[in-house]
Amino acid sequence: MAETPDWSKTAILLVDLQNDFIHPDGAYARGGQGAAQIAALPARLQPLVAKARAKGVPILATLFTLVPGRGGEPLISPHLKALRPFLKRGDFAPGSWGQAVVDELQPIEMSVEKIAYSAFYMTRLEWLLRKTGIEHLVVGGIVTNGGVASSVRDAHVRDLGVTVLDDGSAAFSPATHAEAIAGLKPVARIRTILEVMAEMGA
Repeated sequence: MAETPDWSKTAILLVDLQNDFIHPDGAYARGGQGAAQIAALPARLQPLVAKARAKGVPILATLFTLVPGRGGEPLISPHLKALRPFLKRGDFAPGSWGQAVVDELQPIEMSVEKIAYSAFYMTRLEWLLRKTGIEHLVVGGIVTNGGVASSVRDAHVRDLGVTVLDDGSAAFSPATHAEAIAGLKPVARIRTILEVMAEMGA
């Protein structure tokens, strides 16, 4: 695996940094689900995102989405319903405020709706990457052991290079985050935000 990505073929991938997950008025806050390390991510990632934009590196985002079914009720997987019984109609709905990426990281150049952990499962992400010539992803977001890990592993099996932002990702506990990062070392480069910014150059 190359030590430094070719920035002309690299994109930043922000995983699930959405209002309904993070904002104080979002669905997870309403349900009493949150963590300081998750809430801190947008401000921590903002300098990297700004530098990437200035250098012409695309910013991609995944948007976890609860697709409305018959009568408008969201289609929620049984495992998610058991974990997050507070989710209701309108949460993470397509085109809604809750589905959108938090303001601190806007504007987003390209986004992909997803319905499961992986950003590649039943989405157009791989097609989008191939069409735009992206061969390497710098990944940050939530949660490290869920959407981040699943997306990174799926990128790896598609022969895409991946850099995971250790301090640009988070889980609901620091221990869970650390375990997930350790598990990703065989399939991705692990770097800090500052290290990646230094790799981008002046």
